[in-house]
Amino acid sequence: MHELGVLLEVVKQVETIALENEVNQIETLVLQVGELCSMVPKYLTKLYPAAVEGTVLADSKLEIEIIPGNGRCKQCGQVYNLIDNKGACPECKVMDFEMLSGKEFFIKEIVACE
Repeated sequence: MHELGVLLEVVKQVETIALENEVNQIETLVLQVGELCSMVPKYLTKLYPAAVEGTVLADSKLEIEIIPGNGRCKQCGQVYNLIDNKGACPECKVMDFEMLSGKEFFIKEIVACE
């Protein structure tokens, strides 16, 4: 489970930002995770309390936004969800696509306590 290591890195980054901005406590951390990213949202959620223990994020809430795994068919130009369609274009059935989204992993928002 590499999610814990990634979460610990995210916590380090957020703590650095909090320190630079003189923030003592974080209320909410919002992550964007692509459907095709190697991070599993349910594991991130489960491991979050352990990753933030003893940090400025200790009492914070984790929100995860899923970015769809979309591609564009190189044959006909159709944009479609790769997972829903098992990689094949729903229009022409070709499996030759350009990846548009779904591999992302971002810190979208850090909400400080007031």
